[in-house]
Amino acid sequence: MLRLSRYMRLLARAESLGRWPEGRTPPAPAGPVVIWNLTRRCNLTCKHCYALSADMHYPGELSTDEAKATMADLKAAGVPALILSGGEPLLRPDIFELAAHARDLGLGVSLSSNGTLIDAERADRIAAAGFDYVGVSIDGLRETHDKFRRLQGAFDATVAGLRLMTARGLKVGLRYTMTAMNAHDLPALLQLMRDEGATKFYFSHLNYAGRGNIHRAKDAHFQMTRDALDRILDRAWQAARDGLDEDYVTGNNDADGPYFIAWARQHLPQWAPQLEQRLRAWGGNASGLNVANIDNTGDVHPDTMWWHHRLGNVRERRFADIWADTSDPLMAGLKQQPRPVTGRCASCIHLGICGGNTRTRAHQLTGDFWAEDPGCYLTDEEIGLTEPAGERLTVTPFRSSKSTAVEARRAIPIVPA
Repeated sequence: MLRLSRYMRLLARAESLGRWPEGRTPPAPAGPVVIWNLTRRCNLTCKHCYALSADMHYPGELSTDEAKATMADLKAAGVPALILSGGEPLLRPDIFELAAHARDLGLGVSLSSNGTLIDAERADRIAAAGFDYVGVSIDGLRETHDKFRRLQGAFDATVAGLRLMTARGLKVGLRYTMTAMNAHDLPALLQLMRDEGATKFYFSHLNYAGRGNIHRAKDAHFQMTRDALDRILDRAWQAARDGLDEDYVTGNNDADGPYFIAWARQHLPQWAPQLEQRLRAWGGNASGLNVANIDNTGDVHPDTMWWHHRLGNVRERRFADIWADTSDPLMAGLKQQPRPVTGRCASCIHLGICGGNTRTRAHQLTGDFWAEDPGCYLTDEEIGLTEPAGERLTVTPFRSSKSTAVEARRAIPIVPA
């Protein structure tokens, strides 16, 4: 995840002072931020859902007592914050009890919701729970969003929930995943953000997990991605320069870091070297390092896009032991610096910035954790290749195995597209 606005504010400060601002990057916490899918159940069946969620009971989910014990374990492991997600976390009856328990332990707590279930009563309870932030997923304007979410009226319900929360002074942001099917609505969503009083916009590239993998053939094309990044970067710079309380963040494609540096070289060349130094310290992809995932049954994964790769279970082992265990070949490589990537990623001059980008896309297409990321939208010239690298790894349509076909039938009710 690239927190663009954090660096844009540094650039704006440098422009104001005429020198790069002094200050040190705070030390990283001992443990990763944990995105925790407390339940897999959801009232929607979204086209890009990495969890293949649906409105059904999923057996084996952690009980309230097990979740509380896991929170204490996470606190002992140095985890600084939890992002409570789903499915739809508001369908879990004990969500507010668990949020309060995490708060009592001194953990930061955020909520990730589709927003459709937030009425006045739930908005009051969300406000009383003291969440640091509430992220609301939205994929476009009414027609686009309802098609993505596979439910007519989803957009209106989401916006209504957003308004109820902003009216209560909650820090709320929009979460948007771009594909070729909804890229046209990005400008309108950026305007919607301001119109509705949201203060954060999380721009996610499509990652190939769950239904996102099934629909990977509809991923955004490289030029479409570059156009969207240009818009986001310009918007974040304008907000920083004008002193607006807005945050712009991108995720699931760490080529955004080198692309940001190229933007700075064009618009603010005097500060580009300092920005590059900061982004090298950032290091790009955080899977297996600074971000972790726990699913609804307690399985631990390197991040939310790795549900097809289990590291261990919090019912069986302490989280700290699972997270430090490099006997797993994926975790060993994710923690290695530089990572053992191959193909054009191995020859890229920006490997120290992006960290090899998102490994999930490479693995889903090739079965190889370390193959080049087909989602990288940078040209050979931009990554420093002086000779043609040969044919690039291209995105092929998803073809289900027998096991994934069974899972899809179980998890995806028949809903009009």
